[in-house]
Amino acid sequence: MAGKLYICGTPIGNMEDMTLRGLRILKEADLIAAEDTRNTIKILNSYDIKTPLTSYHKFNEEEKGKKLVEKLKEGANIALVSDAGMPGISDPGEVLINMCITEGIEVTVVPGPTAFVSALVLSGIGSRSFVFEGFLPSNKHMRREVLNRLKTETRTTVFYEAPHHLADTLKEMYEAAGDRPAAAVREITKKHEEAVRLSLKELSEYFRENAPKGEFVIVIGGISKTEEKSSVLTVKEQFELFLEQGFERKEAMKLCAKERGVSKKEIYAELLGKKSENRD
Repeated sequence: MAGKLYICGTPIGNMEDMTLRGLRILKEADLIAAEDTRNTIKILNSYDIKTPLTSYHKFNEEEKGKKLVEKLKEGANIALVSDAGMPGISDPGEVLINMCITEGIEVTVVPGPTAFVSALVLSGIGSRSFVFEGFLPSNKHMRREVLNRLKTETRTTVFYEAPHHLADTLKEMYEAAGDRPAAAVREITKKHEEAVRLSLKELSEYFRENAPKGEFVIVIGGISKTEEKSSVLTVKEQFELFLEQGFERKEAMKLCAKERGVSKKEIYAELLGKKSENRD
């Protein structure tokens, strides 16, 4: 009879966040597949767990995954853990989970802390509807596609980012999305937990002046209803809409600029260009 794969959440910082069920499963499993055995051994030592460890990470996910599936077929119960948080979220656990599902092996989850959910709650930014993007792609074309979606995204968007890329990434996000409510959350559940809540532009500037430390979760608010409407209107259409609402021409241009996050000069140049095209 085949064994079972247990997807076990582990602490993202504070060791006390390990659940009672999680501890029991780690003790009772025949084997623990860990993304980094050096991290997992700290948890095992803290709770006097003697279960054998094996390494399972992105550099051996296919080859090692097949071996783990064979062990499961032979009847072993395996606990899958990541470096921190829930396996399968921005880590190789997803590959093993899908291998097991394909082979008809029973898979169950032992819930635990998840960094992006914790950061979303800490940010104070709307969480009724959100999208999790994880780390931005390294491929330039794919990265640009993800960032371009921010322009019209009405939901809150959550990203992961490493400290040495944070300032540049925030600048890219601001250039792509304009200014939005945002937060950069780090060291969740640890001694130096911090949530910096500013606009996206201010966050970009803040981390240019303050060297970021620790792994970060970036939370960005979605566009407002007004911005959403503006995003589907041309400058000329939006300008004329403000005129219809009774605003003077200068005030209408000022409002267009404010809604689009650009200067009045840019709005004027755009409108002038439209007029020249009409005359032609």
